[in-house]
Amino acid sequence: MQNTQAIETIFSQSKPGNRAVVFPRCDVPERPLAELIPAGQLAGNPPPLPESAEIDIVRHFSNLALRNMSVDTHFYPLGSCTMKYNPKRNERFASSPKLLALHPGQPAKTMQGQLRILHELQEMIAEISGLPGVSLQPAAGAHGELTALLVAEKYLTRKYGPKKKTTVLIPDGAHGTNPASAAFAGFKTVEIKSTPEGLVDLDDLRARLGDDTAVFMITNPNTLGLFEPNIKAICDAVHAVGGLVYNDGANMNAICGIVRPGDFGADMMHYNVHKTFSTPHGAGGPGAGPIAVTEALAPFLPGPIVVKTVVSESDATENDATENGVDKNESNENGGMRTVYRLDGDRPESIGRVRSFFGSVAMLNRTYFYLRTLGGDGLRRMTEHAVLNANYLLSSVRDFLDVPMGGGRCMHEFVASAAALKTAKGITAMDVAKRLLDYGFHAPTVYFPLIVKEALMIEPTETENRATLDRFAEVLRSIVAEEPAFLHDAPHSTPVSRPDEVAAAQKPRLVEP
Repeated sequence: MQNTQAIETIFSQSKPGNRAVVFPRCDVPERPLAELIPAGQLAGNPPPLPESAEIDIVRHFSNLALRNMSVDTHFYPLGSCTMKYNPKRNERFASSPKLLALHPGQPAKTMQGQLRILHELQEMIAEISGLPGVSLQPAAGAHGELTALLVAEKYLTRKYGPKKKTTVLIPDGAHGTNPASAAFAGFKTVEIKSTPEGLVDLDDLRARLGDDTAVFMITNPNTLGLFEPNIKAICDAVHAVGGLVYNDGANMNAICGIVRPGDFGADMMHYNVHKTFSTPHGAGGPGAGPIAVTEALAPFLPGPIVVKTVVSESDATENDATENGVDKNESNENGGMRTVYRLDGDRPESIGRVRSFFGSVAMLNRTYFYLRTLGGDGLRRMTEHAVLNANYLLSSVRDFLDVPMGGGRCMHEFVASAAALKTAKGITAMDVAKRLLDYGFHAPTVYFPLIVKEALMIEPTETENRATLDRFAEVLRSIVAEEPAFLHDAPHSTPVSRPDEVAAAQKPRLVEP
């Protein structure tokens, strides 16, 4: 690993006696820690903490932030992860004190506005997917996968009996979360081969379908950026053996407003709202992965779910007002009738909660404002521009980078291959990716999907302009013409050049020696 700049930690800057805040003298009697904390939870001396002045702390973390790449500072063509711009309009709306000050434990009648937002979001998600049952609870895309599979398991057990439907079929180019979610839900997983064109091998799928088939998980468009032309035949074949079709919604940003998964035969799906609807990526923090299902599966969704009711003035007794969230001071909009939003927790078939309270409401609010801003026509334009940008970039690079599948066309992303460069010059996908950092571009996804050797998975998203795409293509062209020895040491302009990633994963050093 080559260091080009020293990277100080906040601990190395610490000086005894420095303080960011001075607390007043304690005005209650001090007691030994042993009296306050159970003995089994005390582990010797407390860890040493850095001693720094406030200005030193602010400068330290501000300087660290300047070393980061982000969607706000750089082009981020991270295929499959869809790093598109997060509109600040949505941030502003979602940060309204009237929303931020709410507590999920307060009475429903005191947060009718927030419940209305969630209810309308449920309806939007149902309409976009063509699937009427919606739960907003899951905290991320993979969590949505798991939740939907648990819903499927309960539904299939009710219909066919226990231990009858035990197998989940998954294409070999799927996201790794698919088999992980299926295994975690208690299913056996079976891999389905892809054709040389990168699509589902229908013959292999039909050969593996059987009475034990529970679910076929498919990403459409798939991880190669290709729409499955046989999707209706695939769904019909799975349904013929009593199985369900799960559409991984990771790539919904390629079909939103144009095709609905429910219409081509999907029974359930999740949304990655950070990818499709521009909310910030979770990064281990707040995320959301709503799911949508058919009417038959809806009773098994986790609750509570926000429901909308209309009650009359005469029915709005004091008890009803508390229970149903009716605000007696609300204006009479419907000739003596009032619209009321409440949480429906009376769901006897439900799999139960999968998340505390209502889910990641801050992310769901951003999703809502994004959808309200665009509307139906805007959502379709978002999709069309994402597909246009990807095909424009593909046409700009395919004369010097091999794109082995797709026939020269793609949806929202494409997968190039550096395999020919590796054979001819010893240049790998990792070399290309690392060198891009020197030019101020984040690297694309590399070595995924596994069915493409030396994969470079590139997704420009709809939020980039033509000048950025042209510059990116020019830089890629110049990189593949550079000397291999120079590329092997790239990047050359960053604080850290090329870490030993295998050693870092196997022997992490989490504290300073």
